[in-house]
Order: sequence, then C-alpha cells, then structure tokens
Amino acid sequence: MLKKIGETRKSFDEDLSKANDLASLEELRIKYLGRKGLVSQLFDSLQDVPKEEKRNVGQVLNELKLHTQSKFDELKNKFDKEKVSSESYIDLTLPGRKREVGSKHILIQTLDEIKEIFKGWGFSVYEGPELESDYYNFGALNFPADHPARDMQDTFFVSEDFLLRTHTSPVQIRLMEQKKPPIRALMPGKVFRNEAISAKSYCLFHQVEGLVVDTDITFAELKGTLVAFVKQFYGKDVPYRFRASFFPFTEPSAEMDVWWQPKGKEGRWLEILGCGMVDPNVLTNVGIDPEKYVGYAFGMGIERTAMRKYGIDDIRILFDNDKRFLTQF
Repeated sequence: MLKKIGETRKSFDEDLSKANDLASLEELRIKYLGRKGLVSQLFDSLQDVPKEEKRNVGQVLNELKLHTQSKFDELKNKFDKEKVSSESYIDLTLPGRKREVGSKHILIQTLDEIKEIFKGWGFSVYEGPELESDYYNFGALNFPADHPARDMQDTFFVSEDFLLRTHTSPVQIRLMEQKKPPIRALMPGKVFRNEAISAKSYCLFHQVEGLVVDTDITFAELKGTLVAFVKQFYGKDVPYRFRASFFPFTEPSAEMDVWWQPKGKEGRWLEILGCGMVDPNVLTNVGIDPEKYVGYAFGMGIERTAMRKYGIDDIRILFDNDKRFLTQF
C-alpha cells in the first residue's frame, strides 16, 4: 500500500509539471482529486490494510492528499493571475477609443432659441400636463361638444373625458385660472393628433404657444411681435405674410407664413403659426373681465419652424434617431 502511495505521488508530480494551462490542470484534478480519482481510490483501499499498519498508512495517505491539493491550488492560482493579467493588458499601439460628446436634439435647440427670444421680451415659460381633460383642451377654449372645429384636431381619447392634448392652449386656461393679468407667457410642450404620417405631418409634434393679456392690447402689437420674432429667428430679410383664418378661441384670427425653399426644390409659402386676439368667451370662462382686459395668443409648431430654418423637407427624419442626420446640428 505504501508503494502505491509513493507511485501515485511521483506520478502526480510528473503530471503536474506538464500542466501548462487551466484546461490541462482541470484534467489533472479529475484524475487525482476527483470523486473517483486515484487518491480517492487509495482511501477506499485503506480498509484492506492490516489493523496494525492502518495508522501509519493512513498518515502517509493524508500527507499525499495534502500534497496533491496544495500543489494543485498553487498552480491554479498562478494560471488565474496570468489570465487576469492577459485580459487587462492594454495594447498601447492600438488607436484610442473616441469618447463622443452628445448634443441637444435639433428640436430642443430650436425651442431653446425661441424661448430665449421671447424671454428677452419679458415672457415667462409655463408647462402643463400632456394628458388633458376635454374641458381644458376644448370646452374652456370655446370648442362646444358639437363644434366642427374639433374635427381639425382629431386626437387620442383615453376615456370619455380625457385625451392626449392636441395643442398647448390648455396651459393658457390653467394659467389664467391661477394668475390674473397682466400675463405674458410662453407655453412649450408635446402635442398629439390622429393624423396620417407623411413628409409634412406626424402623430406627435412639439408646439410653443404665447399668451399676452393686459389692458390696451391690440392686434397691431400681436403682428409687430411676430414680425420681430421671424426676423430675429430667420433673418431680417425673410419673406412673410399674414392670412385671415379661424380659431374658436381667438377673434379675429390669422395664420402667418414664411417663404420656404429647400435646396434644389421649388419654393413655396409654409405656415408656421396661427394667432389672434383672445376671444372674450375664453376670458369669461377663466373669470377675467373681457370689458377690462384684452389679449392675444399665438401657437407655432417647432418641427415646421426648424424645417424652414435648416432646409429639412421631411418631418419624419426628426424622429428617426439617425446619428448621421442629428450630428449635422
């Protein structure tokens, strides 16, 4: 038995010297230290050793087990460290990894520029919920339940009384309920309409509205403000025009167009905003005396405003998250 133990130890040491990686070391572990390995087999044979020799043989066998286990652990730790070292090795000859710096989306850049212009004229910025009640989105803005103008703002109802807002005008109502004149406010945010997606329309877009309520406010002031805006935003030579229009919450109402000519394409007029004097019914709905106060309001789509400024001819690309397009701005 002692001879078998000696031969096993010698065989283990020889095999250990030949192990050169973790895979070959694992084979060695199974051969000697596994549940059916050579060392385990020797322990099973210990029961056949005469009683008077069992103590001495058992001691030698335990020394073999300690020897094989310690040598195995020592070599395994060595291989593990070499593996970690090789994986963390940095090849200094390789080109460095470029750390890209992000930037604001073109729509956010456009909105920020619009806000800065109007904030310079004393406008404050307010926001409201995107999920609105029928009252704030339509009723308080002079849209009766059976009014045909609602068809122009077909939207997404989540229940009989709540919907995804079709414009940021509800923020005007909320603001006038909480704050009495004078008011000079700008209201940006996302709006939703159930429209067919095309190069010029999308089911989601961004809007910014303005509201001024005070005494002695005139349509001339509204027009002067918007003309000053387009000249500052697009350049002093930008062609523009006003056209009579209709909105339930303003009277009289108008739409403002600017000339748009994408590179290599035929130019045309592009509507960028609607505007008008606040309807007296809207002021009455929020508890403001229309005999004392008057106001004007306007609303513009951020997408169309950006498209005109940067020569973009398809609104859908603004929502594609294509870095080839976005990094140009």
